[in-house]
Order: sequence, then C-alpha cells, then structure tokens
Amino acid sequence: MTTLLALDTATEACSVALLHDGKVISHYEVIPRLHAQRVLPMIEALRAEAGIALSAIDAIAFGRGPGAFTGVRIAVGVVQGLAFALQRPVLPVSNLAVLAQRGHREFAASQVAACIDARMDEVYWGCYQLEQGEMRLQGVEAVLAPELACLPRAADGQWFGAGTGWGTFQARLPAAVTQSAGDLLPHAQDLLQLAGFAWARGEAVAADQAQPVYLRDNVATPKKRPT
Repeated sequence: MTTLLALDTATEACSVALLHDGKVISHYEVIPRLHAQRVLPMIEALRAEAGIALSAIDAIAFGRGPGAFTGVRIAVGVVQGLAFALQRPVLPVSNLAVLAQRGHREFAASQVAACIDARMDEVYWGCYQLEQGEMRLQGVEAVLAPELACLPRAADGQWFGAGTGWGTFQARLPAAVTQSAGDLLPHAQDLLQLAGFAWARGEAVAADQAQPVYLRDNVATPKKRPT
C-alpha cells in the first residue's frame, strides 16, 4: 500500500499527516512564526508513531501556496531536503484547495469559496466544487481586492466560505455564501487526501520541481517615493 507524507506551513497553522497501511495520522498546531522549528520534529513524531523509516515513504506532498511567503518557502525547503535525501517524488497541492477540502470534511460542503487573507488589502481566492470526493478548482486562483472576489458565472446552489479572508473581509466580499468559517486554516490531513488523488493520477514530480506558487509577485508593501 502507498505511504504518503504531507506537510503544510503556508499559514499560521503548521501541520503534518501520514498515510500508511491505509491509516492516517496527523498533527496540527497553530504556531505563527514557529514553523521552521516545529515541522521536522512533528514529522519525526509521526514517523515514530507509525513505526516506519522515512525510506518507507513513497512521495511527499506539501502546500505550495498561496499563503505567507516565509511559510511557503519553509515548506518547499523542507520538502526538497527530504525528497532529495530519500530520492522520492513530490506532490505540490494548492493551499486554497486544501481549505476547500477541509470545508468539505468538517462542514459537508460541496461548493467552497476558499479565501485567505493576503495582507496588503487583498485576498487569495479560489472556488471549488466536489467531484468524486475531491475538491476541484472552478476557474482560476487569483490574488485580488476583496470586492473583486466572485463566484463562477454559472454558480448555483449553496456555497460555503472557508478561510481567513472571510474572517477579515466578509463585509466587502460580494460572493453570496450560506455559511462561512473565517478562522479555518489549511490542514495537512486534507492536503494528504488531495495528494492521494494526485498520486493516483500520476502527478508526482521530481524534487527540483517543488516550486512555490505565490500568486503575487511583490512580497512587500510598495514604498512611496520621496517627494
């Protein structure tokens, strides 16, 4: 049976999950600015709990962003280090998709508007619909002003809002949702589930292709020019 490791450090949450012998174990902590110190010990704790060597892992999945720039870079660095050392492929997964999958797992939502506070008065936005147990992107992911975040044109039925963008900007978001969870963060357990679908489709890539997806090019607030 396939053994997959998943980790995510793209937001305030730091989480890891392991699939082995058909069983999933995970660890999740909300620890802003402590991801670099905690993620490897968390992985080691899961490995010990499962009673396996890291060499038993078939592939490593990670949250590729969007999210906090430092957090996404930590995930990429850790994953590349492990993947190169173990000579294993990687599975990059969108953090917006992970949020949507968590919305399905915890709230039974089949249509999710995932929204992460991107700072600088913007949000990371993506809309997902459930297809055979997997949350799949409808349209494109984007970074934009809250007022420009809309559901797909052909959207109908009930939509669920997931992510910190809903907590920060709900009054400014035009998308109509029946319920929202503005404190929801990506969880490696849901990342692991999405990675399982990707693995089955043969979407694993080499370690050097573990690249971040920021959606935004500039990483700092532009400074005003002196007058």
